[in-house]
Amino acid sequence: MTATAPLTTSTRPSAVRLGLRANLAQFALLVAVNALVGGMLGQERTVLPLLADRTFHLSAYTAALTYIVAFGATKAVTNFFAGALSDQYGRKPVLVAGWLLALPVPLLLIWAPTWGWVVFANVLLGVNQGLTWSTTVIMKIDLVGPARRGLAMGFNEAAGYLAVAATAMGTGAIAAHWGLRPQPFLLGIAYAALGLGLSVLAVRETREHARAEAALHPAPANPGHHGALTTGQVARTTSLTDRALSSASWAGMVNNLNDALAWGVFPLLFAAHGLSVARIGLLAALYPAVWGLGQILTGWWSDRIGRKHLITAGMLVQAVAIGLVAAGTTFPVWALAQVLLGAGTALVYPTLLAVIGDVAHPAWRARAVGVYRLWRDGGFAVGALLAGALADAYGVTTAIWTVAALTAVAGVVVAVRMYETRPRRAEPDGV
Repeated sequence: MTATAPLTTSTRPSAVRLGLRANLAQFALLVAVNALVGGMLGQERTVLPLLADRTFHLSAYTAALTYIVAFGATKAVTNFFAGALSDQYGRKPVLVAGWLLALPVPLLLIWAPTWGWVVFANVLLGVNQGLTWSTTVIMKIDLVGPARRGLAMGFNEAAGYLAVAATAMGTGAIAAHWGLRPQPFLLGIAYAALGLGLSVLAVRETREHARAEAALHPAPANPGHHGALTTGQVARTTSLTDRALSSASWAGMVNNLNDALAWGVFPLLFAAHGLSVARIGLLAALYPAVWGLGQILTGWWSDRIGRKHLITAGMLVQAVAIGLVAAGTTFPVWALAQVLLGAGTALVYPTLLAVIGDVAHPAWRARAVGVYRLWRDGGFAVGALLAGALADAYGVTTAIWTVAALTAVAGVVVAVRMYETRPRRAEPDGV
C-alpha cells in the first residue's frame, strides 16, 4: 500500500457526484460484494456449533464458544483500524486486503485436526469481516451523500445478512446430506475467490466522494464537533461524550451480544431438544433472513421518520424474542421467536449506522464508523463469554434470559439518552 494524503475538508475534487442514482453501478457492485462478505460468515452459522459438539466433543459452553470470542475480538479491533486505514490509504486497498485474508478460512475449517485450528480460522475471519464489511459500509456512505444514508445502510446490511441466511440454510442442507465437513465449506472457497476478484477488478475508490462532501459541507453535523479531530478525539466522542454516538455504540454492542447467543447457543439448545440438522439450519437462517429483508424497509423508513424511535423499538422487540426462545420448547415457537428477533434487529442495525453517518463529519466519519463497529462487534466476544459462563454455571435458559434483560436495558438507554439525528432537511441526491 502507498500512503496518500489523509482526508480533509479542504480538498474539493472535481467531477465527483454524490447520490445513489449518480453512483448506481458502483453501489450495486458494493451490495453484491457485501453479500459475499456475509456468505463467509454464513458458512459457519449452522455447522460450527455442531462441529464443536459432535466432532470435537466440547461439552462446556465456554470452550465451545471460543471461536466466537476469537472472531468478535479480532473483528472489533480490525473495525477500528479499518476506518483509519481507509482514510489514510483509501477504501479499495483495505477491501482487497480483507479478501486476501479470507482465502485460507474455509480450508482451515475443512482440514482442522483440533479445535485450535478452528479458533485460528475465526481470527482470520474476524479480520476479513472487519476490513471488508467496514469498508463496504464506508464506501456506500461516501457514494450516496447525506440524503439516503438510511436507505444505503439498509441495502448494505440486507445484502450481507440475506447472504448469511441463505448460506446458513444451504450449509445446513448440505451437512444433513453429506456431513459436517468438507462439503459445506466449499461455498466459502467460492465466496472468497469471487469477492477478491470483484474487489480487485471492478470496485473503484470512493474516498474522493467523501472529500467532495466534506468540501460542500465544511460545518460539522453537530455544532460541538469540528472537522479536524484526532483519532483519539474521534474515539472519545463516539464512545463517551456525544450522547447519540455513544448510545448507538452501546446499543450496537448489546445487539451483537445477543447475535452471539443466537449463533453459538441457540443451535445447541435446538439440538438438545432433538431437532434435526436441517431444522436447525432452517431456524439459523430464519432470523438473518427476516433481518436482511427487513433492513431494506427500515433503512428507508429511518430516513423518513427518524432514527431514535426505531432503535428503541427494535431493541425491545429483540428482548421479547430472546425471552420467547428461553420459554419455548417446540419448533413453531422458536420459529416465531426467530422471526421477531430478525424484525427487531432489522429496526436497529442500519439505523445505528445511519446515526453515525448523521453525526460524524465527513472528515472523520470513517474513523467514527470504525469506533462504532469496534464497540458493536466487541459484543460478539462479550456475548460468547457471558453466555458461555452463565450456561455452564446456571444452565442455558438462565443465560438466554440474562441476555434478554440486557437487550431491554439497552432499549431504555437509547430512549432516555439518545437525541434524534436524522437531518432536518436532507439534500436531494437525484433519486
